[in-house]
Amino acid sequence: MKAVIPTLLALLLTGCLGMPKTVVPVENFELDRYLGKWYEIARLDHSFERGLEKVTAEYSLRDDGGVAVINRGYSVKDKEWQQAEGRAYFVDDTNLGYLKVSFFGPFYGSYVVFELDRENYQYAFVSGPNTSYLWLLARAPQPDPGTIQKFRRLAGKHGFDIEKLIYVNHDISQ
Repeated sequence: MKAVIPTLLALLLTGCLGMPKTVVPVENFELDRYLGKWYEIARLDHSFERGLEKVTAEYSLRDDGGVAVINRGYSVKDKEWQQAEGRAYFVDDTNLGYLKVSFFGPFYGSYVVFELDRENYQYAFVSGPNTSYLWLLARAPQPDPGTIQKFRRLAGKHGFDIEKLIYVNHDISQ
């Protein structure tokens, strides 16, 4: 029993660090260019973001070499901003777009950048540990329509259910 508990704990703590079989993290990833503010353009639904609009993610360097993460969104139902602070670290090589991110305690989930505007870092396609987690991030709240088309095409090719995508409202007049 003493050997089983550490094994189960290790599986629990690392169990969400995989990625969909068809997804490959981008190579030659440059963290300094990735840092800053991103707008969430589209996502698959999850309880931790349900009902949120105007969602952004802001990334900055931590003193320990990791990445500070601040996710922010507006709850229409509650008429208030919600914010979650987390931390992320590279899983393997720092040149791979494959990080682990945590918003609570020692529990980490995969953050896999599988497509990226390499020239200007204006959009990123991000997956979690399986095809239930998917995001399109962009530097502007209204990206080029071609970016959205490319996202849908590649996400569908990789097995994500693109018919269930939620497109995030960033209209500041509401």
